[in-house]
Amino acid sequence: MVDPTETCDDFLPEALRFRAPAPLVDIGANLTHESFARDLDAVIARARAANVTGLILTGTDREHAEQAVALARRHAGLHATAGVHPHDASRWDASLQQAMRELHRQPEVVAVGECGLDFNRNFSTPAEQERAFEAQLGLAVECGKPLFIHERDAGKRMRDILHAWRDDLPDAVIHCFTADRETLYGYRDLDLHIGLTGWICDERRGHHLRELVGEIPRNRLMVETDCPYLLPRNLPAKLKGRRHEPSLLPWIVKEIAHWQGISEGELAQATTQTARAFFRLAETEDRNVAGNFQQEEH
Repeated sequence: MVDPTETCDDFLPEALRFRAPAPLVDIGANLTHESFARDLDAVIARARAANVTGLILTGTDREHAEQAVALARRHAGLHATAGVHPHDASRWDASLQQAMRELHRQPEVVAVGECGLDFNRNFSTPAEQERAFEAQLGLAVECGKPLFIHERDAGKRMRDILHAWRDDLPDAVIHCFTADRETLYGYRDLDLHIGLTGWICDERRGHHLRELVGEIPRNRLMVETDCPYLLPRNLPAKLKGRRHEPSLLPWIVKEIAHWQGISEGELAQATTQTARAFFRLAETEDRNVAGNFQQEEH
């Protein structure tokens, strides 16, 4: 059993040992990434110490979705998504579609995705991306679970596709939103949720988000780290290795709350309530996770 007292203190400088004023849900944590293999239990312990009680583990392909499901079965407060990222859309075939369908039947899987469109890098062609994305929209309709969507430099095409499907789809979140006002309002018109990351903490490329956060309806906003990526640039101390992790989510919440002009506690409560409803998480989960953490401390 991991000793949270040790693991919470041996990696983070004291200036980075945050604790949220209310329980948080990190809706996008890539904890199956190889960088977490050596100290995953410690990472989870630090998240709980920071009052990040819910973690949605992102499944970007079959292998990582299966790993996320296995982790969710081992740890209280962890859940999984299952999908195929647009970078890997060229791999989509009937066999992969059936594998995703079976994963979506698992109770640990709370969303379909990460799926979507990425016209920035085009590791798969736009046509391949659209084919895989629409197939996964069909799977979401079939299983009735919400969508966890990736979009980069593809806002107009994304809106066109979702508009055609919207009446049949359950809820959907645009994860790691980084786009402009026009795209935001297009997503608002489609009644989508928005996920914000530490991108807003980057003065080089996230400055425009600071002007937009107040235009995201409170009941449509959720927060995420997208760890190990997107480490906030304005942290008050350096982090060795520069690997992002869920325990730093309270800092992102603090930044968003500042630009929204509300308290951290108010934002924490609102985003957690929204995430619980979106992913259909049990209301008792925070208490269960807190209880497990206290038992581990002893």
